[in-house]
Amino acid sequence: MSYLDIHCHFADEGYDFPKAWEKIRAAGVERVVLAGDTLAHSLWHKDFAAAHAGAYFTAGVHPSEAADFTEEMLSALRALCREERCVAVGEIGLDYHWDTPSGEVQKRAFLRQIELADEMGLPVQIHSRDCAADMLAILTEMRSHLKCGFLMHCYSHGAQMLPQFAALGAYFSFGGVACFKNAKAVWESVRACPPERILSETDSPYLSPVRGEKNTPANIPVIVRRLAELRGEDEETLQETILNNAKRLFARMR
Repeated sequence: MSYLDIHCHFADEGYDFPKAWEKIRAAGVERVVLAGDTLAHSLWHKDFAAAHAGAYFTAGVHPSEAADFTEEMLSALRALCREERCVAVGEIGLDYHWDTPSGEVQKRAFLRQIELADEMGLPVQIHSRDCAADMLAILTEMRSHLKCGFLMHCYSHGAQMLPQFAALGAYFSFGGVACFKNAKAVWESVRACPPERILSETDSPYLSPVRGEKNTPANIPVIVRRLAELRGEDEETLQETILNNAKRLFARMR
């Protein structure tokens, strides 16, 4: 089967390349999307994608880095968005788990990057943690700027809210947390997700399906197997659905 990891991080994460990349490919993971969380990491991922078949990247500034967001940085992200292997603006959004930067600072950077995605004709990869009401309000307000679609990466706002995000055009990706023994809320979201909106990710090097181990896109087959089990679907059929969904959302993906 042809697997894909729609959201992972390589820059400054200590992977042993090329050995780690060879292991990923040997696992059947033919496509990975490297998520930008800073300008520097977005640039690093651009160079990696240019040198590795099947690797793509997103360009963006994570909400935890929003205090450093500037118009000059936005211009640099705009240039990255013109790259052939840049498939989205991201990961951007809101994270209220920590006290800093403030919600208002995060929102300003988020809105400017949503506008950038609209300008460049790209979808958005969204980080959304402990902020469900504000996130839903912003996405509703900015719906006209999200014509190319958006991904709720590592979706965590529960099955009850999932239809509200889906109504705005959201796709939803699920990773190693679905394999945890106590992740009942995530299991419910996996089951509730419309088939045409589900995607697979690792968020490597975080959230490994094996507790205590560093995550890698090579774990995608384990994750997809679990998603299929939760949904009562054939694994191969689900993986084909995931691949088709990814190509629909990320128009530059081949």
